[in-house]
Amino acid sequence: MSWHENLIEEDNDIREILRASKRIAVVGIKDEGHNGEAAYSVPNYMRENGYEIIPVNPNYEHVFGTNCRKSLDEVQEHVDAVLVFRAPKYVPDHAKEVLEMTDKPGVFWMQSGIANMKAAHELANAGIKVVQDHCIYREHLRLIAAH
Repeated sequence: MSWHENLIEEDNDIREILRASKRIAVVGIKDEGHNGEAAYSVPNYMRENGYEIIPVNPNYEHVFGTNCRKSLDEVQEHVDAVLVFRAPKYVPDHAKEVLEMTDKPGVFWMQSGIANMKAAHELANAGIKVVQDHCIYREHLRLIAAH
């Protein structure tokens, strides 16, 4: 598979990612105090729909009753996907963390409004599927929950 095939846009590919990615590390997750914000409500929705969420944010001890990792370096268990809730300027740092993981995830997903082509190309070249500027909640509702 060539790198450009790892830049995901097609509904069938997104649907397959959502079906296969059961454990998701969420970078930039927020806690219950930010209930109205996407960085809390989206991972909470995913958790309520059967996904295991690994919280990653140095500002919290726990989210959803789970120990919050300070960075992706602290994620020891295998994750199927990394979901990013950080400004695009921080994406290259998180992409680098993913590329340094011993057990790399199959997917790097950037939420709505988040894209970084340089990081996307580096990840795709390493065989990691990349979704940019898509809301995982909206895609789940549209492609999984609605069917």
